[in-house]
Amino acid sequence: MGEGRKEKVIREFSAGGVVFRRKNGRVLWLVTKAAVLPKSFVPPNTWRLPKGWLDDAGEAIPGPLASGDKKAKEEDLQKTALKEVKEEGGIEARIVSKVGTIKFFFNSTRGKVLKFVTFYLMEWVSDLPEGPHFETLEVAWLPFDEAYKKLTYPTEKQVLKKAKEILDRGLQGNLI
Repeated sequence: MGEGRKEKVIREFSAGGVVFRRKNGRVLWLVTKAAVLPKSFVPPNTWRLPKGWLDDAGEAIPGPLASGDKKAKEEDLQKTALKEVKEEGGIEARIVSKVGTIKFFFNSTRGKVLKFVTFYLMEWVSDLPEGPHFETLEVAWLPFDEAYKKLTYPTEKQVLKKAKEILDRGLQGNLI
């Protein structure tokens, strides 16, 4: 009688931002269209929130923080979230509040991955002259309902919804 083979699960840790801006009396939300890259697991036409590994070891390999070999501090999470918003969104932003952490599974060439992504509610400060980098094909600033519909992943839709609830509760008056 053979025993069932257990697949090893690899953990990954990332951080990202849910960015809003006020324009002409409306609140708009940042969503980005991912570029399809070699060694990427992102399908074509994926709209997402900016996010990425806490660190990397080069050549698409997570570093000690992203792989969980070293415990990340809140400062590491925030620094990464701000960096990813700069890179994938082409903007400067500031953190308003922590939204929370989502987790999901996906398959990679390294095996089955359990990914944890901590998101922060951020307010747009300015556009960067260089714009978003190569991981992003397009950036859109949309009203909540359109941004919600545009996002590809249900977990990110829920993060956007929670971020809007935080903003609607009045934190926008207490920005640091």
